[in-house]
Amino acid sequence: MTQETMIKFDQVNKIYENGTVGLKDISFEVPRGEFLVVVGLSGAGKSTLLRTINRMHAITSGNIEVNGQSIIHLKGKALRELRQQVGMIFQSFNLVKRSSVLRNVLSGCVSYYPTWKSVCGLFSKKDQQRAYAALKQVSMAEKIYMRADELSGGQQQRVAIARTLMQNPQIILADEPIASLDPVTTKAVMDDLKRLNQKLGITVIVNLHSVELAREYADRIIGLRAGQLVYDEPIANVTTEALEQVYQTEQEA
Repeated sequence: MTQETMIKFDQVNKIYENGTVGLKDISFEVPRGEFLVVVGLSGAGKSTLLRTINRMHAITSGNIEVNGQSIIHLKGKALRELRQQVGMIFQSFNLVKRSSVLRNVLSGCVSYYPTWKSVCGLFSKKDQQRAYAALKQVSMAEKIYMRADELSGGQQQRVAIARTLMQNPQIILADEPIASLDPVTTKAVMDDLKRLNQKLGITVIVNLHSVELAREYADRIIGLRAGQLVYDEPIANVTTEALEQVYQTEQEA
């Protein structure tokens, strides 16, 4: 039995207004529930790739499907519904530093509330309970009333993961989520993402620089170089030597 496809790229190109090629002829599929790691040098197109999945970046040509639906022309309500399905975790955490952990996590469901309610912090009791449950998932429930700026970097990233869970996402995109963290905290954050992938069946795509971490956590690894897909293997077939070739410059290749 073939796995259901969650995300499909079909000859996707992204060219920026200044002529820079972000993505070139990208085609691949991501099965539902896969933990996919994307590797490559800085500027290889990893962040661009992730941002096309939730339409933070529009593509120049080709097609992208999420859950069997083309997303490239979505607008208004349909685009908002896509972004509810797709949680995004950033390297810089993107928390409101002066707000409490609880308020930051609850901001993950603001798209389900009228603007005046979210601005006034009028979240339902049910959603406050969900926020506490999300924090428990990442071992941060005891910090619920602390301000975000009182937390370490790793704790802030785990709050950001809990905030993403409030969307009830089918997909989590994580763009270098551990780039600024120490090794111990890195392991905790990656363990959280892997656990959510396995326990909740969320499809996870993570951009990483570390070959070692990619091999430890991925079900499958793809590699980008200069906007092109140059590597795509299930973890059982991955070798360190092959991955290191992904990090060659165009001159070296």
